[in-house]
Amino acid sequence: MTFYVDSRNGDDGKVGGTPEAAWKTLAKVNATTFLPGDRILLKSSSVWEGQLWPKGSGVEGKPITIGMYGGGVKPVINGGGLFEDTVLLKNQEYWEIEDLEITNTGPQRAERRGVHVALENFGEAHHIYIRSLTIHDVNGIDNVKPNGGIHYTSVGDKKPSRFIDLRIENNEIYHVDRSGIFGWADSWVRSKWFPSVGVVVRGNQLHDIGGDGIVVVATDGALAEHNVVAHANQRSEGYNVAIWAWSADNTVIQYNEAYGTKGQRDGEGFDSDWNSRNTVIQYNYSHDNDGGFLLICNEGGHNSEESAGNTGTVVRYNISQNDRTRGINIAGPVKDSLIYNNTIYAGPEHSVDLLLFSDWHGWSEGSYFYNNVFYVAGTAQFSYGLSRASDGAYVTARGFGASKGNLFDANDYYGVEVLVNDAHALTVNPMLVATGQGSIGRLSLSGYRLQPTSPSMKSGKFVEKSGGHDFWGNAVPSCGATDRGASQSDECDGARSEPRQQ
Repeated sequence: MTFYVDSRNGDDGKVGGTPEAAWKTLAKVNATTFLPGDRILLKSSSVWEGQLWPKGSGVEGKPITIGMYGGGVKPVINGGGLFEDTVLLKNQEYWEIEDLEITNTGPQRAERRGVHVALENFGEAHHIYIRSLTIHDVNGIDNVKPNGGIHYTSVGDKKPSRFIDLRIENNEIYHVDRSGIFGWADSWVRSKWFPSVGVVVRGNQLHDIGGDGIVVVATDGALAEHNVVAHANQRSEGYNVAIWAWSADNTVIQYNEAYGTKGQRDGEGFDSDWNSRNTVIQYNYSHDNDGGFLLICNEGGHNSEESAGNTGTVVRYNISQNDRTRGINIAGPVKDSLIYNNTIYAGPEHSVDLLLFSDWHGWSEGSYFYNNVFYVAGTAQFSYGLSRASDGAYVTARGFGASKGNLFDANDYYGVEVLVNDAHALTVNPMLVATGQGSIGRLSLSGYRLQPTSPSMKSGKFVEKSGGHDFWGNAVPSCGATDRGASQSDECDGARSEPRQQ
């Protein structure tokens, strides 16, 4: 059945089954237990103050849906700080929510969210889709990460709980604190490991975020793709990154853009964090982040019952332009990181620790760097951290500190001193089409393709299971050879085909 709700002309005394007999209040919706296949449609341009928490669950093939009708202006729900969560689902499944505008601002900061999908000793919750929402002005607090925009949480101290098939897609989130999209579960610890699966965070646009942008937590096989996080970490005193994974296995972070992340706590565009295995970060665009392009870290103070460490991170075919202070920071006892075919550009006005190793209850072991293009027009060094200030800034020195097993092969080091043993190193200009010309959007990066006469073309190291294609979709390897950097040529006979866009 379809239920209509109209804040102006509705009447809770009516049946709600037609636009002419629409309900009026959210209280009426919240008092109703809906059935599989039901639809709840809110009138375009309606405005409510309060909380939306409809009851009931759908079943496979018959989710309960919330959307809008009667126009193109999203209905608005203002939480007003009166509720922790403006829109809430708790111990429910098979729901789809879309096309709403949501706020939650109170007179003082408190723990608040725009949307909260919560499990508490529920078991497995299936098929929850949060799509095409506009969420803004949520004045949450800084000392709780899962508050702000869209948050999914699970507590399973009596009955292990997790999400199966959770999608957060095509939402716009801005001016929220602390986090934009954040997951949390008490099963993050390895002795209680019960990860959510089928988690997809796709096509979201975030800007002016107090702390973290997008974080997947306690997941296996999560996918974060085609998101843009602009100006994260704007108001937080904590450590925040634009897009990252923590306590998450087999995460794929791809085709995203992250820029303008503030500060050096941590302040990077991307992060593969501790208690995570086999994270893949590929085909992303990072620029103008205060803390740098990438953090790979492991807090070494945990035992195996708590943490699996950080192992098997793969970072490939990304472009970093004018990320500040740090390029790639490998912190703590990280193991077996494979970093290849990335293009990292530092412009004339920048001075960076291009590759920074640092101590976090231990040092990294087994980091492999192949076919990367390090293009420095300013000043840069390969370094290690001597100390770190309270604002997150490192004091550094040339070298690699106590890190072990660093292997370099077939990288191009242009404008930076080569401190490594790289048997096939290049130190000449890689002849990119137009460095430093990237702006907002992945489509602005054609200047990071290699010119036809580039020495980095066809001179790279072959890497097995390389992902199959470069930043622009060209096949890798191509013409029996591998290029250096994020671009792969397919000029076998002098003819170049047009690259595919992802």
